[in-house]
Amino acid sequence: MKKSSDRVESLVSEKRVKLHVFEPSKREIWTVVGKGKEHWLDPDAEFCSCPGFYFGRLAGKKSCYHLESALLAKKENKLEKVVFSDEEYVEFIAGLISDL
Repeated sequence: MKKSSDRVESLVSEKRVKLHVFEPSKREIWTVVGKGKEHWLDPDAEFCSCPGFYFGRLAGKKSCYHLESALLAKKENKLEKVVFSDEEYVEFIAGLISDL
Protein backbone atom coordinates (compact mmCIF):
# COMPACT_ATOMS: atom_id res chain seq x y z
CA MET A 1 0.00 0.00 0.00
CA LYS A 2 1.28 3.47 -0.88
CA LYS A 3 2.19 5.83 1.90
CA SER A 4 0.15 9.01 2.14
CA SER A 5 3.17 11.15 1.18
CA ASP A 6 3.71 9.01 -1.95
CA ARG A 7 0.06 9.46 -2.92
CA VAL A 8 0.29 13.21 -2.39
CA GLU A 9 3.43 13.50 -4.53
CA SER A 10 1.85 11.34 -7.23
CA LEU A 11 -1.35 13.40 -7.42
CA VAL A 12 0.61 16.66 -7.60
CA SER A 13 3.21 15.47 -10.12
CA GLU A 14 0.49 13.99 -12.35
CA LYS A 15 -1.43 17.31 -12.25
CA ARG A 16 -4.53 15.61 -10.85
CA VAL A 17 -5.21 18.61 -8.62
CA LYS A 18 -7.51 20.93 -10.54
CA LEU A 19 -8.61 24.48 -9.94
CA HIS A 20 -11.79 25.26 -11.89
CA VAL A 21 -12.21 29.02 -12.33
CA PHE A 22 -15.46 30.51 -13.57
CA GLU A 23 -15.33 33.76 -15.53
CA PRO A 24 -16.04 36.59 -15.09
CA SER A 25 -17.05 36.02 -11.44
CA LYS A 26 -13.71 34.36 -10.50
CA ARG A 27 -15.53 31.66 -8.47
CA GLU A 28 -13.24 28.72 -7.77
CA ILE A 29 -13.91 25.03 -7.30
CA TRP A 30 -11.06 22.68 -6.39
CA THR A 31 -11.11 19.01 -7.30
CA VAL A 32 -8.66 16.13 -7.03
CA VAL A 33 -8.91 13.08 -9.23
CA GLY A 34 -8.32 10.13 -6.93
CA LYS A 35 -8.79 6.42 -7.55
CA GLY A 36 -11.31 6.59 -10.37
CA LYS A 37 -13.29 9.38 -8.74
CA GLU A 38 -13.07 13.15 -8.60
CA HIS A 39 -13.43 14.69 -5.14
CA TRP A 40 -14.48 18.26 -4.43
CA LEU A 41 -12.51 20.11 -1.78
CA ASP A 42 -11.84 23.48 -0.27
CA PRO A 43 -8.21 23.92 0.81
CA ASP A 44 -8.99 27.14 2.70
CA ALA A 45 -11.79 25.50 4.73
CA GLU A 46 -9.75 22.26 5.06
CA PHE A 47 -12.59 20.14 3.63
CA CYS A 48 -12.70 17.20 1.19
CA SER A 49 -15.75 15.29 -0.03
CA CYS A 50 -14.03 11.87 0.12
CA PRO A 51 -15.15 9.23 2.64
CA GLY A 52 -11.59 9.06 4.04
CA PHE A 53 -11.80 12.69 5.11
CA TYR A 54 -15.18 12.19 6.78
CA PHE A 55 -14.25 9.03 8.66
CA GLY A 56 -10.79 10.39 9.41
CA ARG A 57 -12.34 13.44 11.06
CA LEU A 58 -14.48 11.15 13.21
CA ALA A 59 -11.27 9.41 14.26
CA GLY A 60 -9.52 12.71 15.06
CA LYS A 61 -7.46 13.12 11.88
CA LYS A 62 -7.23 16.59 10.38
CA SER A 63 -6.83 15.79 6.70
CA CYS A 64 -6.81 13.26 3.87
CA TYR A 65 -4.32 12.77 1.07
CA HIS A 66 -6.55 14.62 -1.43
CA LEU A 67 -6.54 17.74 0.75
CA GLU A 68 -2.81 17.44 1.42
CA SER A 69 -2.30 17.17 -2.36
CA ALA A 70 -4.31 20.33 -3.01
CA LEU A 71 -2.40 22.27 -0.36
CA LEU A 72 0.94 21.14 -1.81
CA ALA A 73 -0.14 21.86 -5.40
CA LYS A 74 -1.33 25.31 -4.35
CA LYS A 75 1.91 26.02 -2.48
CA GLU A 76 4.11 24.85 -5.36
CA ASN A 77 1.79 26.16 -8.11
CA LYS A 78 1.60 22.67 -9.62
CA LEU A 79 -2.08 22.45 -10.41
CA GLU A 80 -4.15 22.28 -13.51
CA LYS A 81 -6.23 25.42 -13.96
CA VAL A 82 -9.39 24.97 -16.01
CA VAL A 83 -11.40 28.04 -17.00
CA PHE A 84 -15.16 27.93 -17.53
CA SER A 85 -17.80 30.56 -18.12
CA ASP A 86 -20.20 31.48 -15.31
CA GLU A 87 -23.00 30.00 -17.43
CA GLU A 88 -21.44 26.56 -16.87
CA TYR A 89 -21.31 26.88 -13.06
CA VAL A 90 -24.71 25.36 -12.21
CA GLU A 91 -24.18 22.37 -14.50
CA PHE A 92 -20.67 21.85 -13.08
CA ILE A 93 -21.96 21.87 -9.47
CA ALA A 94 -24.79 19.53 -10.41
CA GLY A 95 -22.24 17.10 -11.86
CA LEU A 96 -20.13 17.23 -8.70
CA ILE A 97 -23.14 16.60 -6.49
CA SER A 98 -24.34 13.68 -8.58
CA ASP A 99 -20.92 12.02 -8.14
CA LEU A 100 -21.07 12.21 -4.32
